[in-house]
Amino acid sequence: MAGIGVKLNRIFEKKSVFANLVGFTYSTIATVAPMLLVIGNIMLMGWILGLNKAAYLTREVFFCTVLYTFIFALLTAAPFNAVLSKYMQDAIFEERYQDILPCYYLGLVFNIVLSCLVGIPFCLWEHFVGGVSVFYVFTGFCGYICLVLVFYSMIYLSICKDYQKISLFFMLGMVITFILSLVLRFILEWEVTISILFALMVGFFFIATMEFATTKRYFVKNSSRYLPVLKYFGRWWQLVVCNFLYILGMYIHNFVFWTTDMRIVVVKSFVCNQPYDMATCIAMFTNISATVIFVARVEMHFHDKYKAYSEAVIGGKKADIENTKRRMFRAIASELMSLVRIQFIISVVVYLLCIVLLPQYGMGGMVMRIYPCMAAGYFILFLMYAAILFLYYYNDLTGAVLTTLSFCGVTFLGSVFAAYNLSEIWYGLGVLLGAFAGWTVAYMRLRWVERNLDRNIFCKWMLLKRGKGKMPSGLVYQKDDGTQNKKRTAKKNTRTAW
Repeated sequence: MAGIGVKLNRIFEKKSVFANLVGFTYSTIATVAPMLLVIGNIMLMGWILGLNKAAYLTREVFFCTVLYTFIFALLTAAPFNAVLSKYMQDAIFEERYQDILPCYYLGLVFNIVLSCLVGIPFCLWEHFVGGVSVFYVFTGFCGYICLVLVFYSMIYLSICKDYQKISLFFMLGMVITFILSLVLRFILEWEVTISILFALMVGFFFIATMEFATTKRYFVKNSSRYLPVLKYFGRWWQLVVCNFLYILGMYIHNFVFWTTDMRIVVVKSFVCNQPYDMATCIAMFTNISATVIFVARVEMHFHDKYKAYSEAVIGGKKADIENTKRRMFRAIASELMSLVRIQFIISVVVYLLCIVLLPQYGMGGMVMRIYPCMAAGYFILFLMYAAILFLYYYNDLTGAVLTTLSFCGVTFLGSVFAAYNLSEIWYGLGVLLGAFAGWTVAYMRLRWVERNLDRNIFCKWMLLKRGKGKMPSGLVYQKDDGTQNKKRTAKKNTRTAW
């Protein structure tokens, strides 16, 4: 998210309603615009192409295919993204630009291999057991792989601060998807679901291609140094665990409810729980603005405080270090409280609109009974994610791992308990308890970081670089008893004689 603060400050310094609107729009483009474009385009294609007129089984297969594509594309990318992002940032800082492409290629291979290990067995089961046609299954698999490539390449463009290009690629890709779906449906007369699915696959492929081309344009040279990238996975294994547990925690409660009696099994392959999944989706969108608010406020306010502290550590006096440290942690508290206040107001308004409007469009009953508790859980979840990012700022990877482990574990256990022991209104209790547990751990770790920051900054690293070889002598000082003087005199006389 680094790099948009200057632009936001220029926008908001005008202090007008229009400037605030422009700033919020820019923040949205830099954060959640791609996701909104994809979801909005799928809904638009479904409405124009008449998806609601398709057979029930056909619609369910399509919805489950799209659902599984997004969930497992995120899950298979999660173990690699954070470590590769760290390696790329370090390479840019050290101006080793020739090492970026090896990182890109190696991470791409890992991501594709893991995605195929998950996707191919499922697709084979879907065809041979579920009886779905080969063309439909292959199209869905290709769309899944293309989306994996899209998510993967977004890391590199995000670090290069090309948020506008990411949103532009998604917009162009979704335009191509929409036009192609119309051609397939109304000109070639394909079935509606295969038209949308094939068009999505082509759109994702276009986005991935544009992202790859942009990355190649930025980084031309290739050092072919792949071993340092592999070493990073061992050195920064906490990032692998943290990122994977966070993404898994976001969906593990859905997996739990996919095992209950409420589940729906489609073509003996896909499993889903429509009321619970829909309530989860609405709850996420109720609080999605927290991401936009957090990025905007951190880039505008906290980043400068963090930079001032870093500069004081490098060349400032003790008083400067103490003062900038206090300002920095006051900024953290202020930004978290501001995020809570602003997001609470937005969430309440969106919640009331959902309660009033959604039942009129068929989203009532069990969905609305599950939604309140789920919305509260996602409200805390996004606050927890903000605290995790602050832990990243201070390299407290142990705290980040403990946070995500608490979040994922409590969410799983709470969801199991709620699914089999509580009524529908408490089905979201697992998410609520898990997010609260993660937030509590993250807050405690931030306080720990504040108390121990000086020790971590000034006393953490060793003076001598570690290495392998013969251990040097432990002798530090030896008293001269006259023997050394005799040796030096003898050497001097020898040189004189020569």
